[in-house]
Amino acid sequence: MRFKVIIHYMGVVLLLNAAFMLLSAVIAAANGMDSGFWPLLLSFAMTAALGAFPLFLTPSERNISSKEGYLIVVGSWLAACVMAMMPYLLWGGPFGGVNAWFESVSGLTTTGSTILENVEALPRSLLFWRSSTHWLGGIGVVMFVMLILPAMGQVRTTLSNAQLSPLAKENFRYKTQKTIQILLVVYLGLTLAQTFLLWVAGMGWFDAVNHAFSTIATGGFSTKNQSLAFFGGTGVEVVTILFMIVSGMHFGLIYATLTGRRNNLFRSELTRFYLIVLGAAGAAVSLVLWLSNVYSDLGESLRYGFFQLVSVMTSTGFATADSAVWPPFAVLTLVFFSIVGACAGSTTGGIKVDRLLLSVKSMTARVRQLQHPTAIVRVKMDGVPVNEGAVGLVNTFLLFFLLLIVLGTLFCTLFGLDLTTAFSVSFASMANVGPGFGDVSSMATYAHLPVPVKMAATLLMLLGRLEIFGFIQIFFFRAWK
Repeated sequence: MRFKVIIHYMGVVLLLNAAFMLLSAVIAAANGMDSGFWPLLLSFAMTAALGAFPLFLTPSERNISSKEGYLIVVGSWLAACVMAMMPYLLWGGPFGGVNAWFESVSGLTTTGSTILENVEALPRSLLFWRSSTHWLGGIGVVMFVMLILPAMGQVRTTLSNAQLSPLAKENFRYKTQKTIQILLVVYLGLTLAQTFLLWVAGMGWFDAVNHAFSTIATGGFSTKNQSLAFFGGTGVEVVTILFMIVSGMHFGLIYATLTGRRNNLFRSELTRFYLIVLGAAGAAVSLVLWLSNVYSDLGESLRYGFFQLVSVMTSTGFATADSAVWPPFAVLTLVFFSIVGACAGSTTGGIKVDRLLLSVKSMTARVRQLQHPTAIVRVKMDGVPVNEGAVGLVNTFLLFFLLLIVLGTLFCTLFGLDLTTAFSVSFASMANVGPGFGDVSSMATYAHLPVPVKMAATLLMLLGRLEIFGFIQIFFFRAWK
């Protein structure tokens, strides 16, 4: 294991963080040297120094092992989270050590949970930095680095394998360099398009950029205490819900559709499944809201029901209503689809509908096999047989995911949280959704939670963002020898 090589590539990731800190400091200067200027500038200096130092003293290798790749990816995420908390710590206010760490991890993992009870008290520069952590983490900080360094050779492929799950890579039928370029082109294009449309819908440019960063990264940080409910207009909600849905789709299929390729969104069985499930669940929630007289008008029920369903299913976490007071059916539906998530190959969290569909198909195949023991029953996706190893990995992932939610819930109850709140903290962190129910509902914060619960939540956020296996690899050093 060559730790000097690992540290070298981690340094590049820190330099990327430093660049956005500097940009945030520029915004502070443009806003009359607001109170975020010096914290951001000092954070930039520290992060840039820590990032540049290994580049001069450690070697750059064109070939790295898969073990080194995992350590680079996990180490880069942890280092990015540590340095991203520096602007918060130096600014002070509600940001003690634990709170700064929580906000940093929540931002980079695109979870969107917050300890801030008054978001609007932050200066514009810190609000921009906060949204930037979403945008950096949405596509993965390592992905940006792989595009920036064209001479990485085999390193790029190894890091791509460590960063992207097999499901996410399934619909990318390109070489690694092309795959990374597609991810970033689609990511940047969607961000620019939504920024413009939000401005057209009535948002100011600053709010439009911040909310586009949060939407495309499916994060959920807002510049307002009331989240999107502050803006009130249906135009803003329509634009946001459209881009949440698109951001939940596989980026490779989006690119293929725009470039006229055959393997596109219209031919994808998974995309159809995703849209049908999303539409059916949104309609069911809206209908229950109307029949329960939560909203007297069917149109209003559709407006709030669909927005909240799309928001949690894509793990974005924006809120236009307090869903904690909704009927039990609506609440349980939101919980279920928070855990399920959207498509692999997007910026969303959760189990992913790919795994759900594949698991359902594997169970159906198992039942048919029991009925006809001599028959050969294959699980297929888009008409292509899926090997048993992939099906087994999916089922193992589902088991781990649900087990971690249960363990997280049990841990939270040890510190006096009621069952609803404990479960919400666990599943909302693991699925990178952000808002839950109980004391951490869509209109509440995580500020009041005990320190151990906040720390456990950040661990679940990292496990969810790195899809479990990528993160837990670092705990099995002995098995690597």
